[in-house]
Amino acid sequence: MTEGTTTYREAMREAIREAMRRDERVFLMGEDVGAYGGCFAVSLGLLEEFGPERVRDTPLSEAAFVGAGIGAALGGMRPIVEIMTVNFSLLALDQILNNAATLLHMSGGQLNVPLVIRMTTGAGRQLAAQHSHSLEGWYAHIPGLRILAPATVEDARGMLWPALQDPDPVLIFEHGSLYNMSGVARPGPVDITGAALRRSGTDISLIGYGGTMGKALSAADALAGEGIEADVIDLRVLRPLDDATIMESVGRTHRVVIVDEGWRSGSLSAEIGARIVEQAFYQLDAPVARVCTAEVPIPYARHLEEAAIPQVSAIVAATREVLAS
Repeated sequence: MTEGTTTYREAMREAIREAMRRDERVFLMGEDVGAYGGCFAVSLGLLEEFGPERVRDTPLSEAAFVGAGIGAALGGMRPIVEIMTVNFSLLALDQILNNAATLLHMSGGQLNVPLVIRMTTGAGRQLAAQHSHSLEGWYAHIPGLRILAPATVEDARGMLWPALQDPDPVLIFEHGSLYNMSGVARPGPVDITGAALRRSGTDISLIGYGGTMGKALSAADALAGEGIEADVIDLRVLRPLDDATIMESVGRTHRVVIVDEGWRSGSLSAEIGARIVEQAFYQLDAPVARVCTAEVPIPYARHLEEAAIPQVSAIVAATREVLAS
């Protein structure tokens, strides 16, 4: 790394450290977050700095420790709950959907749940089907939750503190392929309400988030060599979606490719495509295209895993097809 840069993993760690220093109500809990330093080493060293009261190793029961986090939030604390992978979060769906997301509504506005849940998502690391799916689109379906997907080191560093200030539950999805990525992380909070334009172009809009963002930018670089200039939109916030930024881009380029590591059927990409058709149909010069994960459980074998998930070549091919139409 060059001077002034840090990794995505270290940026997340510093964000947690800063939050715990700023607010004594903030604490971290989850599987192996203490002495082991976290399954992905995000919390390494925090136990030694803050002690076992504020860095809490939990039993291997997502239902139990997510439920405990909800209770702590209702009691006035600001818990950060780490779930090892998004697949394991399914064991806590009752707590996340039927409690955290609904208590404000069911209590007539009396009960806020200021809870942050962090979890790793995504494929590309040969961890097979039970550790590799991209299910953040499922959570983006649920009213009462804010869904964040930091794709940059700066967002990894800056999204946590504003998430902890939100009076309602926030889920942060960290793509496992990003932890070693290096970049500049300026101190201070970042916006958690809207999308970001990562590259400006006039020929086509490439829309992605999280682990697909680097591939979308690489595809844009490759397309530029062919004289095709792409807008690259980083969604950043999956719920609520920033329709205005998406439609502004579509209005300039008139063509769209959506890149989503979720499965195509019933996906976040389908929702975005539907919104574009509803709000900007007459701005389109070609049908909306999608590059998604194959409709299979993520394989273990590297060549099969790479074939199953979106790749730069597939994004480039989809863009050429849209432009040809």
